[in-house]
Order: sequence, then C-alpha cells, then structure tokens
Amino acid sequence: MNEAFQQMAGRLMVALDYPDAQQAERLIQQLEGIPCYIKVGMQLFYSAGPAFVEQLKSRGYSVFLDLKMHDIPNTVRGGAESITRLGVDMFNVHAAGGRNMMAAAKAGAEAAVLADSSLAMPLIIAVTQLTSTDQTTMNKEIGIPGTVQDVVVRYAQLTREAGLDGVVASPLEVPAIRAVCGADFKTITPGIRPAGSATGDQSRVVTPGQAIAQGSSYIVVGRPITAASDPRAAAEHIIEEMNQV
Repeated sequence: MNEAFQQMAGRLMVALDYPDAQQAERLIQQLEGIPCYIKVGMQLFYSAGPAFVEQLKSRGYSVFLDLKMHDIPNTVRGGAESITRLGVDMFNVHAAGGRNMMAAAKAGAEAAVLADSSLAMPLIIAVTQLTSTDQTTMNKEIGIPGTVQDVVVRYAQLTREAGLDGVVASPLEVPAIRAVCGADFKTITPGIRPAGSATGDQSRVVTPGQAIAQGSSYIVVGRPITAASDPRAAAEHIIEEMNQV
C-alpha cells in the first residue's frame, strides 16, 4: 500500500448502509488496513447507538456521523454538543435550517470541546440538496425556485457565513462552490458510482475519478462497496480510480 494510495484512501468515506452492528462489523473486518473514513448514517446509528461510534474511534477510524440535523437552533446546539462528545471527526446539519441554526451547531461543538480538553473540534458540514433531488422535485415538490446549482451555491455561501467547514453536494456543483467559497471550504460528495455500475436512486452521479478531478475533498460511497461480492477489492478499485486524475 503506497503513500499515494493511503492518502487517497483517507478521502474515501465508506457508508455503512446496514441495519445493525453485526452486519457492519463484517464489512469493517474486510476493509481492515485500508485507512478510509467510515460514515455512520441514521439506520445504523439508530440501531447500534453511540457505543458503535465509540468502538470505531477506538479502532482508529475517522468517523463521519451523518444524522443531518434540522431543528430549532437550541435543539441542534444540544445535539451537536452530544455528538462532539462521541469524538466524531465530522457531522452534518441541513443548510435549509438557516444561518442561526448552523451557527448553533458550531456553538454546541465548541462547548463540548471546551468542557473536555481530550476532544478535538469536528468538521461540521451542511447538506445543500440531496443527490436524489433533481430540479423538477426541487422546484415543484419542495417549492424552491431556480436551478439546483444556484440553490446549492447559495446554501454553500450561507454555510460559510455561519462559520461551518463545508457542505455536502454533488460533485457536479463542486467547481461552482469552490469559486465562491474558496479552496479551503470542504466539499463532501455522495452520488459516486464507479465506471459501469448502476446509479440506483441517485439522480446526479459521477465516477470517483471525475469527483476528485472536480475538486471534491471527500467522496462518499455506499452500495458499490457494501453490496459488492468482494467489498475490499471494490474499495481498492475505487481508490485506484480516484488516483487516476
């Protein structure tokens, strides 16, 4: 495992799309030694709880806790404080909650770190538009006018103004986000499908190499790894694709 592979592996977030810790554990064992990020979403967290996150941290993994908080500022502040106490490296909120709510998330994380010097400040990112959302859905069902890219960029600007570290967005919107938010603003991009794989329920997808070329800080990959007959080989292939830029 050469240095270039290891560095790019740190930009791969493997989504543990499993209903319980037992199934997730089988995948983790297969990925052992690959220094990737682990993304824990709602289904697994609600099933396995905080102890599972703490276990991942004890094994040396970087953890993105993907709970997409969206509530009144005081509630989000409390949630962020609790999440930060778990030692996660990254968590998210919905940008649609507004500037005050996002700033409250940062305040909650800061309060946790202030109370416990052993904690590090996690990256806090905001969801702009889900990659399953196309323009028709956004305009006619959600009721937000304009193009998807215009809305994503506006939410990214709002996120930066709130003091957060970056956004979740499609790789297709990354160049426009970087143009207005700068190169240091993090972009976490789901909707990644290796060349030749099915798109599933994603509407805006690109390959791993295309995502890195577009400027994605991290890519999120679930089913192309978790549903593969050989998850480790699938993950290694994706990292190799990421390096072909």
